[in-house]
Amino acid sequence: MNTNRATGHSDTGLTIGQLARAAGVNVETIRYYQRIDLINEPVKPAQGYRRYPTTSVERIRFIKRAQELGFSLNEITDLLSLNDGDCSEARVIAEHKQEVIQQRIDDLSAMQRELTKLIKACKKNISGQDRCAIIATLAKARR
Repeated sequence: MNTNRATGHSDTGLTIGQLARAAGVNVETIRYYQRIDLINEPVKPAQGYRRYPTTSVERIRFIKRAQELGFSLNEITDLLSLNDGDCSEARVIAEHKQEVIQQRIDDLSAMQRELTKLIKACKKNISGQDRCAIIATLAKARR
């Protein structure tokens, strides 16, 4: 059997365990990706284990990196369906994701400002008052 010196794996592919270790995920992650068609499940030979092509390592790393950047699995499926040369469509998907992330940042900043106000109100709260300023403010109807 020939062994690839760079990876230490046979040229015929990787077992699911080898793939998981090489891609930095667990076996269940690979099985899940197979169930949702992000990666293909190789045919199981009559004897032995399924063998995944070494290119599966790069694909799984792509999926994990895209998730770290906030892409959903559906968006990742869309990105994976693009050809390497289809940069304009990939850019549109990335620009949309950037807008969604910016909106989240804006929302979180607004939440942080409101919490800061509540904390300041709580610190100013005179001991012995009937209610905590934070609880009283949260209990009020929204404007």
